[in-house]
Amino acid sequence: MSVPHISTGSLRLRFLLAVMLWVVLGVAGIWFTANRVFEKHIELMYHEELEVHVRELARLTELDNDGRPQLQRPLSDPRYEEPLSGFYWQVTVPGQPTLRSDSMTRGQLDESVAHSPGIAHAVEAGPTGPAITYGLLERGPAGQTIHIVIATDQSELDEDIASFTGELAVWLAVLALLLLATGLAIISFGLSPLNRLGQAIARLRTAQAQRLEGRYPSEIAPLVTDLNEYIRQNSEIVARSRVQAGNLAHSLRTPLAILTDEAEGIMQNAQSAASGRVLLDQVEKMRQQIDYQLARVRSAAGASGPGSRSMLPEVAIPVINAMRRLHPEKQFVLTGPDAPIVVAADPVNLAELLSILLDNAGKWAAQMVQLEVSRPAADRVRIEISDDGPGMSEDQIAKACEIGTRFDHTKPGSGLGLAMARDICGDIGTQLVLRPGAEGLIASAELPAGDTSAQPGG
Repeated sequence: MSVPHISTGSLRLRFLLAVMLWVVLGVAGIWFTANRVFEKHIELMYHEELEVHVRELARLTELDNDGRPQLQRPLSDPRYEEPLSGFYWQVTVPGQPTLRSDSMTRGQLDESVAHSPGIAHAVEAGPTGPAITYGLLERGPAGQTIHIVIATDQSELDEDIASFTGELAVWLAVLALLLLATGLAIISFGLSPLNRLGQAIARLRTAQAQRLEGRYPSEIAPLVTDLNEYIRQNSEIVARSRVQAGNLAHSLRTPLAILTDEAEGIMQNAQSAASGRVLLDQVEKMRQQIDYQLARVRSAAGASGPGSRSMLPEVAIPVINAMRRLHPEKQFVLTGPDAPIVVAADPVNLAELLSILLDNAGKWAAQMVQLEVSRPAADRVRIEISDDGPGMSEDQIAKACEIGTRFDHTKPGSGLGLAMARDICGDIGTQLVLRPGAEGLIASAELPAGDTSAQPGG
């Protein structure tokens, strides 16, 4: 299973940090508690062992006829016979030679530890470093004072504790890694429906689907259902808005035509000709604005529909054929890749964009207009329309997309085409670019590409 990318502020990062916090706290608590328990246990074991040994040493100690201490037999633990083993004993009788274990080849133990018949202990300096020392005081047959001392190096205890601590740390580190890996796996598995939902939304946005697909857990399923219902209602609103836009255009054309006739009639009268001209100009501006706003409504409605996609050159071919009939004296050429290309754009909007740009090029071309479709990147599709006309200057290009701009009033048109084309490109999610060509003008736009496996549709 691949580890998903974790970005700052993501749910996955928050969950992972929470898991890490609890794993660290839990492992640290186990480490501290286990160490404390083991330390107490090992210390108790050492102390109990030394108590046993000091009592055994006391039982085995006797005085000879001269009052010198001696053992009836060696202690049962052979470590007291190995030189500098860390396990030592000492028996002291005032005025007599000190009796020591074979292990104590140098140094001595502090006999003051053995100051009473009860067993006492302390950490004292031993032959090989700090030592845990136990001692008791006994009386000989003639009332002699016998100091019996036994000791074990503190390092023996420390080494046992350190060994346990090191091994415990290794196993707890392995446990922590396993817990973190398990936590990450659980987080990835738990959030995978959200990943699938994000991918479904991406397919919707890139026109690879028209609704959110897949099965989701009960916690997410209601959200998916509501989103699909919203998409359905939005699609219906888009369809109705297009119909209403057409109805509005039809209902306004008749009153505008009547106003135009009245204005032209007023202009026949010399005294009111100026007023008629003003009225006719205002009617023409009204027609331009109505045509422009209706085109914007149709374009925006198409752009808002999720899953909209079009196929090139399928959408372009009818437009090219229409342009050849509209401008029979001009040659229209379509070039592009052999394989069809899916564009994440509404087919009505794309057809209208191509129609505007091809018609504008046809009006100005001397002989030929070329539409080239290419794919500069995997996720982009470029359409480029060029003509062999007079072209535009930089100043004209800067004003070409303004509403009502016309550079030659002898050419047919309303001055709305390029403004509509610019807004259609904005609704699709791209930008219309005008630039001078080798001859004439080049208009281009890069559109988002769709999935070639998807069937195009509205």
